Amino acid sequence: MFNPYEAPQIVSEYLFFHYATFTEAAGDLPVPENAWGFAQRVVTTLLDTQSMPTTALDIGCAVGASSFELARSIPRVLGIDYSQAFIEAAEALKNDGWLAAEVPMEGRKTQPFVARVPTAIDRQRVQFETGNAIDLRSDLGRFDVVLAANLLCRLPAPVAFIERVAELVAPGGQLLLASPFSWLEEYTPPFLWVGGQQEGPPSADVLKEKLSTHFQLEHEINLPFLIREHSRKFQYGISFGTRWRRL
Repeated sequence: MFNPYEAPQIVSEYLFFHYATFTEAAGDLPVPENAWGFAQRVVTTLLDTQSMPTTALDIGCAVGASSFELARSIPRVLGIDYSQAFIEAAEALKNDGWLAAEVPMEGRKTQPFVARVPTAIDRQRVQFETGNAIDLRSDLGRFDVVLAANLLCRLPAPVAFIERVAELVAPGGQLLLASPFSWLEEYTPPFLWVGGQQEGPPSADVLKEKLSTHFQLEHEINLPFLIREHSRKFQYGISFGTRWRRL
């Protein structure tokens, strides 16, 4: 099956989304600054560091910025993504600390960009591998923290993921979820959407119901994000961010 996230231009777009500074992204345009840096904010906003977690799993890690952010406070982090191209980019960033890319400006005009992992982060705390979020390998074990950011509505069977994730979080551990609930038929058959139906409850309520068997909701917040397509076009979204505690 075709995976759009293998395309080189999408890898470059996500490198910019994950690692560009706000100034690099916006220039002098009136772009909302509070929506930039989502890959870092989803961690800093949702993670409870007071419980001193030692292991973390980042499912749908893309090109790795959220995994590296987790590694600021967590000694062992595993990032998994379905895209081999994303994982290769994340591995390069782990090995070298930087990765060069070309990002669109307008039309065929591009500009060079260098993605960099902050030097304060110990990159060797992070491991990366390819994997299918709804068919993860059986020997992963359990983690103190599991993060899934903007993943749920890009899965062909999101409920299967919700059911599996309960096995991945250790008792007392944290599940960090963020989703804009952008349900699209090309990713998920409508009968498998978590909510999003005309005659039904909103996705957030359905998600809460499905998770409440194994988790207690501790925190919820709206998390805006921006993905730059070119210098004057941005995708703006607002994820529903939650932290859950495993019972």
